[in-house]
Amino acid sequence: MELPSWLESRLMQICDSIFAIVPQQVPTLENLGKCKIISHRGQHDNITVFENTLSAFDHALETAGIWGIELDFRWTKDLHPVVAHDPDLQRLFGSNLRIAETTLAELKQHCPLVPTLEEVLLRYGGKLHLMVEAKEEHYPQPEKQNMILKELFAPLKPREDFHLLSLDPEMLVLVKFVDTSAKIPVADFNAKTLSKISLNEKYAGLGGHYLLLHKKIVKQHLDCGQKIGVGYPKSKNNLFREINRGVEWIFCNDAVGVSDILQTELKKAQLLVDSRNFK
Repeated sequence: MELPSWLESRLMQICDSIFAIVPQQVPTLENLGKCKIISHRGQHDNITVFENTLSAFDHALETAGIWGIELDFRWTKDLHPVVAHDPDLQRLFGSNLRIAETTLAELKQHCPLVPTLEEVLLRYGGKLHLMVEAKEEHYPQPEKQNMILKELFAPLKPREDFHLLSLDPEMLVLVKFVDTSAKIPVADFNAKTLSKISLNEKYAGLGGHYLLLHKKIVKQHLDCGQKIGVGYPKSKNNLFREINRGVEWIFCNDAVGVSDILQTELKKAQLLVDSRNFK
């Protein structure tokens, strides 16, 4: 189940406010160094810079300490994958235009800010780690669509350069151009179910909101050599909590701000280690 964006935002604000004031132990320099900041849909405010656009991703690329970006893709009527979260343009651009019912040429004419997946892969592939989410939708020609994706991702290495994500585990089966070891199911309120699927299918790991991935689930995946990705810590205490739990992939709505926190703490930890070694 995917929550309405307004409700998800409100719940995250409440959670963030609580965890921001709960003191956490400062992670070791080694664990701080393992933390990887991922910009969720790029650095955006949806007022001057819109999510899932080149401007949002450029901002992430230009910020020191941001390891990767998360992006969503959908298919146009003429089977071109484009980077967009919603099935239509209403929330961001005030248009009822539905991507699946529109050709790429029509989409570009109506809203040139929506990039193609090819544009994003060419611009950021190999420079940022790409967490690419396949949105739940009908695939009218799955074999052809998988071939298109295979060709687009050919210059990149699975796991090293990108991972494939989805909230719907069936999409990870349908989109099969890449090996299971580069796939990550993302949980909402079905963490236990998706955890079992991820472990059984030997996926790369499991993603979800930090509040929904409890200690036992996190430990199970780490013990099996898988990774855990959580969204969306924004405070220092919240970041420390996740790092101390062994979480490496931190998805952020304000990756610039969280990266600044991490870089500051890395410098402090390094100075502490250096001072101890000097003595």
